[in-house]
Amino acid sequence: MLSIEEKPARPRSRYAVPGLYFYDADVVKIARGLRPSARGELEITAVNDHYLREGRLRVSMMDPGAAWWDTGTVGDIVRAAEYVRDVDEHHGRKVGCVEEAAWRAGLISDAQLRDLALPLRSSGYGDYLLALLR
Repeated sequence: MLSIEEKPARPRSRYAVPGLYFYDADVVKIARGLRPSARGELEITAVNDHYLREGRLRVSMMDPGAAWWDTGTVGDIVRAAEYVRDVDEHHGRKVGCVEEAAWRAGLISDAQLRDLALPLRSSGYGDYLLALLR
C-alpha cells in the first residue's frame, strides 16, 4: 500500500520526499480544505496525500548522486551554501541553473539559450551559459 507520512519514527521504506513540488491550480482548493496539524500548520504532506488518494500524484526519483538538505536551521543553510560554492568552484558547474536544465532537456534552443545569456554577462552567469554552447 502506498502512503505518505510526515517524518514517521519507523519509515515503511527508504524513500523520502525532499521538498520540490509542482502543483496544478487545484492545490489552492485542496489547501483551503485542510485542517491545521498538531503543530498548528497546514502540512504539505497532507496536500501530497490528497493527490495520492485521488490517483493524481506523480513522483520522480532523483538521479543518483543528487544532493538534498533539509535547510531548516542556519547551520543547514550554511552547509547547503558551501556545497553549492564547492560545485561551482571545483567542478565549474552551476547548481539550480534552470536555463541549462531547459537547454539540456531540449526545451529551449541554442539561440534561445544565447538570448537568455547575453544580458547576464556582467555577472559571469551569462558567460557560464554561453560556454555551454561551445
